[in-house]
Amino acid sequence: MDFALLLVLAVALSGVIYLLDVVWLRPKRRERVERADANTQEGVDSATREKLLKEPWLVDYSRSFFPVLLVVLVVRSFIVEPFQIPSGSMRPTLEVGDFILVNKFAYGLRLPVVNTRFLEVDDPERGDVMVFRFPEEPSVNFIKRVVGLPGDQIRYEGKQLYINGEPVPKELMEESATQQPLFEERLGDVEHYIYNNPRDPGPQMREVEVPEGHYFTMGDNRDHSNDSRYWGFVPEDNIVGRAFAVWMHWDGGLPSFTDVRRIE
Repeated sequence: MDFALLLVLAVALSGVIYLLDVVWLRPKRRERVERADANTQEGVDSATREKLLKEPWLVDYSRSFFPVLLVVLVVRSFIVEPFQIPSGSMRPTLEVGDFILVNKFAYGLRLPVVNTRFLEVDDPERGDVMVFRFPEEPSVNFIKRVVGLPGDQIRYEGKQLYINGEPVPKELMEESATQQPLFEERLGDVEHYIYNNPRDPGPQMREVEVPEGHYFTMGDNRDHSNDSRYWGFVPEDNIVGRAFAVWMHWDGGLPSFTDVRRIE
């Protein structure tokens, strides 16, 4: 179900009904009252007047919901949108059940539904955590970290990420027999944690060049992420926005607000 499309349709329908009432139906109701007044010496009583001026239920609902739906559409399309993390591909940065906020204007303003950018702001930077429409199924939203920018040469071999022929710095932070090894990785100015198990063979990827207008993305849970290593590049037209905060965690039971944090 495309919620953006449903929201646009709801705003359009309620707006049209509300406008139709303002320019046509409401004047008609007033005319009926005036005619009723003209046909009686003392004018119609208050109960009759109220009945003649009463809005149809559809108009009443449209007038009430139109401004609310319009505000939701504007905020969701151009300012910020909430998402829930459904998988562990971005662990340890994001856990299953995290509710995140996505900045919708960080990479430019886009029209809802068609996702066409009409105002440029900034482009994604290496290290950003980005939400985008999955290229193979655009109705599904993915969240990954931007690794490769247009023109970059990307290679992944022996658990090591290479960008333009240089290994991306990473440092082992924690290792145990029961958990995946935890590394700190540096992508440009962004330092973040990743899981990367040297004992897990994982995928190998020959060097590829990121085309213009596209981005190469990877999950922070490097051995358990369906990302650009498997299906290719993210087109600029598929970008939704930049994730910047976790505002709630809920994976069953009561929601938790104790882990509110910025996303690095």
